[in-house]
Amino acid sequence: MDVGIAVPDGTRDTPADGPVRFPTACPTRVVLSHVTSRWGVLVLLALRDGPVRWGELRRTIEGVSEKMLASTLRTLEHDGIVDRDVQPTVPPRVDYSLTEAGQELLGNQDVRNAYLGGH
Repeated sequence: MDVGIAVPDGTRDTPADGPVRFPTACPTRVVLSHVTSRWGVLVLLALRDGPVRWGELRRTIEGVSEKMLASTLRTLEHDGIVDRDVQPTVPPRVDYSLTEAGQELLGNQDVRNAYLGGH
């Protein structure tokens, strides 16, 4: 099976000598591991309908510790998948939402179905 690589002009770059290789050092592998982690997938699904506050995320994703939720959100924000919006109020209000890249990723039926198929 030759998957090819999508290039900016919309064509596929398929090597003549065989299938595409996925090198260990490819940065996309790191982001993919974050997105498909135990809590990463659940965070994406919890944010699919729009901005959500910390407490609501904590209640929605049962079983996640505060430390793991904070770590997962920070990682996904660093990867450009989640946006963190801090409102200058007292107490501070923080909303989390999917970035355009996060929405596109979640919209990918293959990723969503792969996860939801087993649940």
